[in-house]
Amino acid sequence: MNNNDLLIRIRYALDIKNAVMVEIFQLGGVEVTVEEVRQLLTKVEDENNMECSNELLDAFLNGLIIFKRGKQEPKPGEPEKPVSVLENNEHMNNIILKKLKIALTLTGEDMLEILEEAGVTITKGELGAVLRKAGHRNYKECGDRYVRNFLKGLALKYRA
Repeated sequence: MNNNDLLIRIRYALDIKNAVMVEIFQLGGVEVTVEEVRQLLTKVEDENNMECSNELLDAFLNGLIIFKRGKQEPKPGEPEKPVSVLENNEHMNNIILKKLKIALTLTGEDMLEILEEAGVTITKGELGAVLRKAGHRNYKECGDRYVRNFLKGLALKYRA
C-alpha cells in the first residue's frame, strides 16, 4: 500500500472532510490547501495526483493525534520530545497502527475488536509485539494486511 492509499483509507474510515484534513495537516506542521488535499486523495493512476511523501503522512498522523487529543505540553523541567519522522518505509505499518491507537485513544482490546470486526483474529500477544518499539526482542513487523484490515474495521465501526 502506498501513502496516498493509506491517507484515503484513513480519511474514509474516520469520515474526515477536506477542510478538516487541511486543519489536521496544519496541526502536524504542514501547510496545504483544500486543492492539494484533493490531489493527495486521488488514485495514483490519475494525472492530477500529488504524491503523499512519508513526511506528509507523518505530519497528518501527528496532526490527527493533536486534533483528537489536544497538544501535549511538556512537564516542567522536561525537554520537548522530538517528533518522529518516517524516513523510510521500514516499520511504517507499525508506526501507523501506533499513531492511530494514540489518536483514537484505543486500548489493546479495542484494537482486537476492530480487527475481529474486519475478519482478522489475532492474539493479544501478537498485537503487543506489533505495537512494541523496533529493536525490542519481542518486536514483530506489521504487514499491509493488518493495517488494511484495521482500517476496514475502523470504517465499519465509525461509519456504521
